[in-house]
Amino acid sequence: MKEYIKESELILNNDGSVYHLHLKPEDIADTIIIVGDPDRVATVSKHFDTIQLKRQNREIHTHTGYYKNKRITVLSTGMGPDNIDIVINELDALANIDLDKRQKKAEHKSLNIIRLGTSGALQNEIKPGAFIASKYGLGIDGLLNFYAGDKKNFNNDLSEAFEKHCNWDKTLAKPYASPCSEELLNKLGEGLTTGITLTAPGFYGPQGRVLRLKLANPDINKKIESFHFNGMKITNMEMETSALYGLGNLLGHNTLTICVAIANRVSKKFINDYKQNVEALIKDVLDKL
Repeated sequence: MKEYIKESELILNNDGSVYHLHLKPEDIADTIIIVGDPDRVATVSKHFDTIQLKRQNREIHTHTGYYKNKRITVLSTGMGPDNIDIVINELDALANIDLDKRQKKAEHKSLNIIRLGTSGALQNEIKPGAFIASKYGLGIDGLLNFYAGDKKNFNNDLSEAFEKHCNWDKTLAKPYASPCSEELLNKLGEGLTTGITLTAPGFYGPQGRVLRLKLANPDINKKIESFHFNGMKITNMEMETSALYGLGNLLGHNTLTICVAIANRVSKKFINDYKQNVEALIKDVLDKL
């Protein structure tokens, strides 16, 4: 007998939609673009030929429509791995749980989930404005440490090498490394810079920024910049990719992050007007999809 998922674990609204997204299964496409900024949803969907649905709840805005005969959903997550935890679990529920019966569906559906975002480059040769496709998400956020499941696709050698290289403080969350979908990378990442993306649980201290508070480990960014693994470097840092890749791998979805580098943390260069770069990335990905 299939396990019944209790009301306190999978919360539904009065109309039957999932709690945070306010969406029903028919509202989403199999290909989903996620962005952090709610305003960026319309920046993507303005290219659609038709828009079938617009929905908004808190920072989560959703548009579903067609681009050149392909049905696509674009959805904002807000910032951070905690928001990714909510969004990816509820998208999976829409795809793989019978919401009426509160039971897992017999047949699994894999979604294609592509994050388009911004990040800071960690290698001097990566110029602000460059597009970076994340081959791995290396998480120092700790989110995936709360989940069991088959982590055969996680790269323990990578995360352990990173811990050793950085002399990782044991009071911090244990790092984990999860790969992107090779299928999506081959389809969308041609010609782009690729490497390891470090996902932090915050924007300031966790990413080595100093305002009024001093850092517990002032040299951490230098250690991160000098890390190498099987010919790969840590190309950039942001706050979502490891959670996306980790949950995607555990739940059986295809995931990929492509970010515009809007700053270089080594050279200290920053582009104020990066919207044209984001626009170019959106159009490139939509055409390749």
